[in-house]
Amino acid sequence: MTKTTLAVDAPSIPQTRHLATSVPGPRSNALHAERSAQVTSGFGVALPVFVARADGGIIEDVDGNRLIDFASGIAVTSLGASNKRVAQRVAAQLEAFIHTCFMVTEYEAFTQVCAWLNANTPGDFEKRTGLFTTGAEAVENAIKIARAATGRPNVLVFDEAYHGRSLLTMAMTAKVNPYKLNFGPLPAEIIRAASANPLRPAQGLPAGAAAALESVEATILEHGAETFAAMVIEPIQGEGGFIVPAVGFIPGLRKLADKYGIVLVIDEIQAGMGRTGTLFASEHEAVAGDLILTAKALANGVPLSAVTGRAELMNAPHAGGLGGTYAGNPLACEAALAVFEQFEDGSLLANASRIEEVAREILEPLRFSTDIVADVRGRGAMLAIEFADAGTLEPRADLAKEVSAACHGAGVITLTCGTHGNVVRLLPPLVIGEDLLRDGLAVLSQAITTAAK
Repeated sequence: MTKTTLAVDAPSIPQTRHLATSVPGPRSNALHAERSAQVTSGFGVALPVFVARADGGIIEDVDGNRLIDFASGIAVTSLGASNKRVAQRVAAQLEAFIHTCFMVTEYEAFTQVCAWLNANTPGDFEKRTGLFTTGAEAVENAIKIARAATGRPNVLVFDEAYHGRSLLTMAMTAKVNPYKLNFGPLPAEIIRAASANPLRPAQGLPAGAAAALESVEATILEHGAETFAAMVIEPIQGEGGFIVPAVGFIPGLRKLADKYGIVLVIDEIQAGMGRTGTLFASEHEAVAGDLILTAKALANGVPLSAVTGRAELMNAPHAGGLGGTYAGNPLACEAALAVFEQFEDGSLLANASRIEEVAREILEPLRFSTDIVADVRGRGAMLAIEFADAGTLEPRADLAKEVSAACHGAGVITLTCGTHGNVVRLLPPLVIGEDLLRDGLAVLSQAITTAAK
């Protein structure tokens, strides 16, 4: 493969890792103590540092530490946390007006965002789009749309799924702690089916797509195919551990949805918008959902989400049945239009692919040089390392926590995830420079090597 140079617009912060103090430093510690006195403890934190500036692949904290950003605000600031074109369009909109509510008086940017999504999401059919604010809102509205179109109540979801923190999306999410613990009762019309995790197949099933699909169909029939409005799947399961499903699984779900008249909803909230080297991760599977969900990187940090899909489905709800006070806020729409402009030349998708090449070059050898790395997986700039005991595959959440903590102390921001908490996930900005990427990966590689000893 021809090497692609990672392209980075001139950032406002030096793109080098620098430790002025320990991490977290004294100023961050003082601010965190104030946070603890003022903010509900229900909000967790991956790394208790307070940010002063951020740009490109660097976050600079209030103590002067420059940290390599391998989190992107959980796949949100894919174009950097101070993207200039996003800031310019938002600033211009601020001068015109901040808010009107699209359901009261309209503005063109809302329609322009919908038009881009209609044209660029997978599927050669007439589409419509609705804009909302959060990913969970997009998921819930997709269920409303599917129910309105089909007249059916049930929703099929999958092992290791994550779809949000609202009441309905908590029920759809697989992981109990911390997402569902103590928050029941939850909506009852949610049915869970086997996924096709190549490393950890569903209990009692062999690896591969065929057995998982047979199990999914059996689940559909057990509960009555005529009761299902939608099946909702992430093309790469995010919080579940960045799981790339077995080859053929998502195309098989497409066939099952068609067979039983179920709306296939593809949740691209974390994996979409260029993160995997294509605009949408479902393109790797050559599958188009009836509805596709976007959020997170859609407006590069300004809250915006969308449901895009077949026109006849999207138009099924009655007028006034969809919406929200802040849905498609004009500032967020302008931010999204700035994001779309920057995908036009293809460089961001090339960067995502190059990030994967570099990361695999450095991380893949750890599967053989240590006995704790069970898997290195993902696509593009959505990558993960799973830790487990050799032979037994017993999950090692302690190692994921240890490795991530070592990275934090050395000035690299990483996140953990996974049903068992034993995965370190990497979500660097698509604009990160290669030297900075390699420096961060070297820190991660050393942390893993040290933990293995």
